[in-house]
Amino acid sequence: MLNIVLETSRYVVKNSKHVSIDYTKISDLIDELYKFNNVHYLSKVKYPIYDMDIKDLINFLLIYDSIDFSFWGNPKWENQNGLDGGIGLLDCIFNLFKDKDSTEVIKYLSNITLNEFSNILKGNIDIPLLNERYIIVKDICTTVVNKMNGDFYNEIKDVRSDIELFNIILTNFKSFADTRTYNGVEVHFYKLAQLLTSDILHVYELKMGYAVDYSNLIGCADYKIPQVLESLGILKYDEELNSIIESKTEIEENSIYEVEIRSSMLVVIDYIYNTINKEIPRIDINDFIWSKGQDKTRVTKPYHLTRTTSY
Repeated sequence: MLNIVLETSRYVVKNSKHVSIDYTKISDLIDELYKFNNVHYLSKVKYPIYDMDIKDLINFLLIYDSIDFSFWGNPKWENQNGLDGGIGLLDCIFNLFKDKDSTEVIKYLSNITLNEFSNILKGNIDIPLLNERYIIVKDICTTVVNKMNGDFYNEIKDVRSDIELFNIILTNFKSFADTRTYNGVEVHFYKLAQLLTSDILHVYELKMGYAVDYSNLIGCADYKIPQVLESLGILKYDEELNSIIESKTEIEENSIYEVEIRSSMLVVIDYIYNTINKEIPRIDINDFIWSKGQDKTRVTKPYHLTRTTSY
């Protein structure tokens, strides 16, 4: 399934109408990549994520990563601690799991009401796609309770391969499906499934010292990485698409614009990977580019706006 992500993205790039790649601009990015201390992002957050018991940490990641999407808006959602975006969500979910047995949290979430769930994510406004997040969490936790005896970690504790773990996630949890249609061809992204796979294997590697393989992961097609790549001149948008993004007009999910943007960023990551003779895994290249998006002085272009549960 991972191979098809790259195959279909290459097809899109080959036929792209609105997005192109300037490969001459990539060398400077590669120079920075070699100098970057690419520590996994979870080890850098202020929360003691890595202090959690491994079982509780993996079960926490399943819930957090499954609803880590679509935070943009005007006004932007902030939680009760004034935190927004992914870190605001992490704050809410971490506090839900903190000092608790994660299997009990999973059991609670499998029966949670929408009002109770809304209170967990309470903020200045309702978080975007609140109902969709609620359904995803309930479905996942119900599956874990009914099929995995309430413990996702126990199901995957011996898995060290990205291909095997990725397939377990997609097979058991329908919300991780992430496909589009382009010229009648089904295009596969699986952003959140790849994110969860990467997070779990990095945790196994960094916290537990296990030998793992995440070399088959392609990248997490979102809106921040394309924003960075366009700001660096690597991604080029035609006048039509550029006008849409600059005016902050929403782009529909499964539109030709969205599919071309997401596919192009994956092809760039794979190009870098092959240019450096596969010395750094693609998912770590992905994280390096994403980290550059946190430096507001380097990001000069707006990101595209698509309301979706995929990213």
